Amino acid sequence: MPVPPACRALLATALSRAGRHRLPCHHGLLHAAGRRRRGLHHLAGDQPDIWRGDALHSRPAQRALGLVPQLIGIWYISEWMAMGKQNAFQLVELGPGTGTLTGDILRVFNQLASLLSKCDVSVHLVEVSPKLSAIQAEMLTGGKVQSNPENKSAYMKGISKTGIPIYWYRDIQDVPQGYSFYLAHEFLDALPIHKFQRTEKGWHEVLVDIDPEVPDQLRFVLSPSRTPATENFIQPEETRDHVEVCPEAGVLIQRLACRIEKDGGAALIADYGHDGTKTDTFRGFRNHKHHDVLKAPGTADLTADVDFSYLRKMAEGRTATLGPIKQREFLKNMGIDLRLQVLLQNSRDSATREQLLHSFDMLMNPKKMGDCFHFFALLPHHRVVRPTEKHNPQSKSPLPPVAGFGELSLK
Repeated sequence: MPVPPACRALLATALSRAGRHRLPCHHGLLHAAGRRRRGLHHLAGDQPDIWRGDALHSRPAQRALGLVPQLIGIWYISEWMAMGKQNAFQLVELGPGTGTLTGDILRVFNQLASLLSKCDVSVHLVEVSPKLSAIQAEMLTGGKVQSNPENKSAYMKGISKTGIPIYWYRDIQDVPQGYSFYLAHEFLDALPIHKFQRTEKGWHEVLVDIDPEVPDQLRFVLSPSRTPATENFIQPEETRDHVEVCPEAGVLIQRLACRIEKDGGAALIADYGHDGTKTDTFRGFRNHKHHDVLKAPGTADLTADVDFSYLRKMAEGRTATLGPIKQREFLKNMGIDLRLQVLLQNSRDSATREQLLHSFDMLMNPKKMGDCFHFFALLPHHRVVRPTEKHNPQSKSPLPPVAGFGELSLK
């Protein structure tokens, strides 16, 4: 499918405003798609079939068991307990999709209400899409929400089906400061990236423009010289020949790290990614199949694996980081095997048991999601390294391990 005239006009306008002939690859395709929204659905538009088929491609497998949301909910409670059981905390999710993940976590909180009986919990969702926020509101509150005046940071609020206050925001900076647990589940892999290629003449940025010989087609080209992005994002010690950098992810991690350093709490990031080892991971999905990222912009989900080594650098000095750890290791540490056995024992029919085993294989098989999906955490330094006491450094007991990244403890 060629580039539609309207999309071609948008890209041409963006190129003109940028004062150049080309745009960074992911940004150029965003302009060609005619959408500048952030988050999982920024190229899928508001088409529910694309959310189910591509942008949320791993979530159905995880929710079929209900295991991943349950174990994430337990992770937050475990860390809340390990950090001293504060009398209030905010659960903040970035790009909450249809709201199912948050809903499942809230059900875990409700099941463990006795542990949280003296803690005031509130939910804060960062969502820019009006249609998605409406779906989330229906899922989480039964549609019983109120719109806030324009001068309020939260544009919508409501009460969950389990009685917990929920607020909606368009930006993480609008979320109130305070002791918070953050969640970014399949969020960062859909943010715009810059791509760079090492050549005999040094580093060049990979750009996108309209092919002059085939006006209805897009193409990748190398910048004729070093760009500002090349100067800022390529590290002197870089050994790879092709690098992808997501500045928006870096800024987000810095903001989360600043909040955690100041107010406490933790952030859990779950996504497709690597620890600074992969090169070209930019790809498209449409109807569960790989799709050429340069063709029919706006009809597929574009994604690039998260470089967790870059996120670690962005958090450096402000928070401790753990991971990335492979999903199969994280879930095993969280007790997924035991949970599966309980579900199988409680299953009344063979079809349900077969679905459970199939979903478990999808989550844990190294050739499927087990090794390509990772978990990564930001935590206060004192959570992983106890400050040394001058007079008696051995006076305190060892710190409890961080759930998922070590053996789970809910004592």
